[in-house]
Amino acid sequence: MLNQLNKLPSSTGFVKKVFVLILILIFGLPLLRSVTPFYSIEYGTVGVVSIFGKLERLASPGLNYKIPFIEKVNFFSTQKIIYETNEQPETSPFYNRANDTVGSSYEQKNVSDSADFPVDTTTKDGQQVSIRFTLRYRLDPEKILWIAENIGTQDQVASRIVQAQSRSITRNIAREFPASELYTGNVFKYQLSVQNKLLDGFKRNGIILDEFLVRQIKFSPGYVNAVEQKQIEQEKVKTEEFKAKQEEFIKQQKIIRSEGEAKSQDILRQTISALVLQKMAIEKWNGVLPTYMGGNGEVPFIGVTPPPAQR
Repeated sequence: MLNQLNKLPSSTGFVKKVFVLILILIFGLPLLRSVTPFYSIEYGTVGVVSIFGKLERLASPGLNYKIPFIEKVNFFSTQKIIYETNEQPETSPFYNRANDTVGSSYEQKNVSDSADFPVDTTTKDGQQVSIRFTLRYRLDPEKILWIAENIGTQDQVASRIVQAQSRSITRNIAREFPASELYTGNVFKYQLSVQNKLLDGFKRNGIILDEFLVRQIKFSPGYVNAVEQKQIEQEKVKTEEFKAKQEEFIKQQKIIRSEGEAKSQDILRQTISALVLQKMAIEKWNGVLPTYMGGNGEVPFIGVTPPPAQR
């Protein structure tokens, strides 16, 4: 390539120098980076130094030293890391594009955050479901060396432990629940069962589980339609039962009202005395005595004294 540059006209000397500088930057910087003995570790990250594959020591945040070409450093984040399942994981803000040649400029909250497709499984009664969840975890700083030695790099921890166990446990425990429990809102019990199982598995591998959240359990359209139709029928039955109870209540109220009125009339008849009857007659009297009474007839009003005769 340099020979080809030498064949260029002298007027292009400046261009040649710029081109050579670019080549040096492209091929020289990576080499210079591997040669330099100093490297920096950010806060919330731990470095594991190895010599020809043998783990030697941990490197703390700050400026550190290594032997070029002999010592190698692998970095492990001890901050919270997110792993979630999504219908379209590439649209998730946690999608890890580290190995994606198309989206190399994609920004993430954490280079270790990752997203994957939903977990497809079946319920206890054979219904197909698709589960979307989010979990937050972090590596135990005191077990980083053990993790590096027994599991591998940060990405291997995510794929071999976090991804594998969370998907497997989520899938298997769903098979212990009937679809009706998961559909009608008993998700917390399922979520707690998965979380407890994950806690044990993660702890054995130096991982701290901070949170496991089931965001959605998606059922097949056929099952959803069947459940909705059943709910409609149940509502109809409840409505008819309510109407029947309401009609029976109105009927009973009418009977009670009629019985009450009859009883009231009966009591009224029994309690009305002759004096009351006489009082009622007096109230109806117009003040005119009869003009003729046969025999020894009496004035038909008790206690009514005729006015005295005038002298």
